[in-house]
Amino acid sequence: MEDKLISYGGQAVIEGVMMRGRNAVAIAMRDPEGAIQLHVEKLSGIYTTNLAKIPFLRGLVLLWDALGLGMRALTISANTQTGEDEKLEGPALYFSIGLSLLFSIGLFFLLPATAGGLAEKYLHWGSFAGNFLEGAVRLVLLVLYVWVIGFMPDIKRVYGYHGAEHKTINAFEDGAELTPEVVATYSREHPRCGTAFLLTLVIVSILLFSLFPPMTIWVRLLSRVIFLPLLAGIAYEYIKWTAGHLDSKLVQVLIRPNMALQLLTTYEPDLEMLEISIASFNAMRDAEVEFSTPATV
Repeated sequence: MEDKLISYGGQAVIEGVMMRGRNAVAIAMRDPEGAIQLHVEKLSGIYTTNLAKIPFLRGLVLLWDALGLGMRALTISANTQTGEDEKLEGPALYFSIGLSLLFSIGLFFLLPATAGGLAEKYLHWGSFAGNFLEGAVRLVLLVLYVWVIGFMPDIKRVYGYHGAEHKTINAFEDGAELTPEVVATYSREHPRCGTAFLLTLVIVSILLFSLFPPMTIWVRLLSRVIFLPLLAGIAYEYIKWTAGHLDSKLVQVLIRPNMALQLLTTYEPDLEMLEISIASFNAMRDAEVEFSTPATV
């Protein structure tokens, strides 16, 4: 079970699903003609290095690599729909990741921090009240964001594939037969979801920043950026710990908010979506054998 927890994850892409193992990644996509297209490649060795084993630091290393992998997967799936053949790698890839990070940091960290700082300055609130307002704004923004974009037709499809990804991994971890009809009976929620990571990151930030003393607005904003790597490391370790102790009654209570938020980021997939997700998972599993080395077996 520990190997399953470490090795298998995924991401919804445009009309498809990416499945990631320890050695390989596979993307299954349905093209405009309705055929399933597969893209398989070997993963970088970062997942088996010592950096990927150091607590707190490993979360940052793997998160950065996952962002790059996710951006490339989205590009490949988009190109499958348009018929284009562009590669997102090198400087272009890092630039895209950087823009995405800047947008996320600005929306979910700097904007709430500004709201809290202005409340302290102009409404004469104490630091605890200002920090609480900041945390409340951050949490509301996260929930509103994932809820509102879910009304967009394209995102609805992505959320459906997200649900298919979760159902497939849940079925595999339960030892079930991976057919669309069987996989459809499983939950579309999963404790290792990226949505759970985001919510945990927000909750941890509320707890940590509530302890901070009064600051000028610029120091406040700078502190939110400086402490972001620490927050990400803590969130990763928390998700990893809860995923390894799902039999605990306490953990089952702790993960309920994370699981509940996934009801907004996953939709019930149809059988064709499940077919794509299963194809991606099986291709990844086959590639895991092909790309395995003695160091990762």
